[in-house]
Amino acid sequence: MTGYRKVDIIIPTCEADERTVQAVKRLLKQSYPIGHIYIINTDKGAFPVELEHLSDKIQITHILPEQFDHGGTRHQGAMQSHAEILIYLTQDALPVNETLVEKLVEPFADERVGAVYARQLPTGDCRLIERYTRTFNYPPEGRVKSEEDLPELGIKTYFCSNVCAAYRKSIYESLGGFEQKVIFNEDMIMAGRIIQSGYKVVYAAEAQVIHSHNDSCIRQMKRNFDLAVSQVEHPEIFEEIKSEKEGIRLVRQTARYLLQQKKPWLLFSLFAKSGFKYLGYWLGKHYRKLPRWLVLRCTMNRGYWM
Repeated sequence: MTGYRKVDIIIPTCEADERTVQAVKRLLKQSYPIGHIYIINTDKGAFPVELEHLSDKIQITHILPEQFDHGGTRHQGAMQSHAEILIYLTQDALPVNETLVEKLVEPFADERVGAVYARQLPTGDCRLIERYTRTFNYPPEGRVKSEEDLPELGIKTYFCSNVCAAYRKSIYESLGGFEQKVIFNEDMIMAGRIIQSGYKVVYAAEAQVIHSHNDSCIRQMKRNFDLAVSQVEHPEIFEEIKSEKEGIRLVRQTARYLLQQKKPWLLFSLFAKSGFKYLGYWLGKHYRKLPRWLVLRCTMNRGYWM
C-alpha cells in the first residue's frame, strides 16, 4: 500500500457489552490494515468473553477501576503501541462502515497534521435536540484547523473528541502525551497543544461512527462541571479563549431549528438542559472556592478527587 502507515487502535472499556463486541468486529473488517487493538478494561468480571477470542490482533489489559484515568489510561495504551498512528475509540462508538480507519489516516499525508477526529452520527433512539447537537458539532463538511483559525473559530479550533480520534505518535510524544492525571477533556488539551505548536488538527467528516447519548440534565451538569475544571487547570490552553460564546450560539441555533421543525414545546427542554449545563460550567470554573462535599456532588469523576 502506497504511503502505508502502521496503525494501532486503543479502546478503554468499562462494563463492555455487545455494542463493544460489534464495534471491534467492524474494526477487524476495515479496508485499511490495522496492527493491534489494545483494550484496557476496568471491569474484568463483566468483560465479554467473546472479545478474548475474536483475533490475535486484540491485546487485553485489565486494570482496577481506581487506576482508570481519562488521560493516563489512554497514554498507557500509547506506550504499548509501536505504530505511527494511534486511533482512540470509546467502547460505544460504532464504525459506520469499513472505511473509518482509511479516512482517519488519509489526512496524515500532510506531515503537519497531528490529530484527526471523526464525525459522530446519532443513534436511532437519539432525541431531536441531541440529534441537532451532533450536526452542530459534527457537520457534513470536513475542515483543517490551525492557529490561523483561532480568530474565527475560537474554542472550536481546539475541538477534538476521543470518541474517535487519531494521533501521529511522533507529535503526540513530542508534546508529552495525554495528561497522566486529568479529570476530563484530555483530547482538547492535546489538540490545543498541537495547534499551539504550529501543527494542524483535522475534522474528517467522511470518517464516521455512530455515537450519541440521551443524557439527563444532572448528567449534563456534571459533564460540564468536569469540562470547566479541566479548563481551569489548563490555563495555558484555555485562558485566552472563552467557551460561553460557543455555548450561546448552540442554544440559539437549536432554538431556531426547533421552531423550524414546528416543535416549540421542546424549547422548554432545551432551556432547562442549557441552564443545567451552564450551572455545571459555572460551578466548575469556581470549583476552588467550593466545599469538597459540593465538588463531589457535581463531578462525574469522583475518583479524580480521592
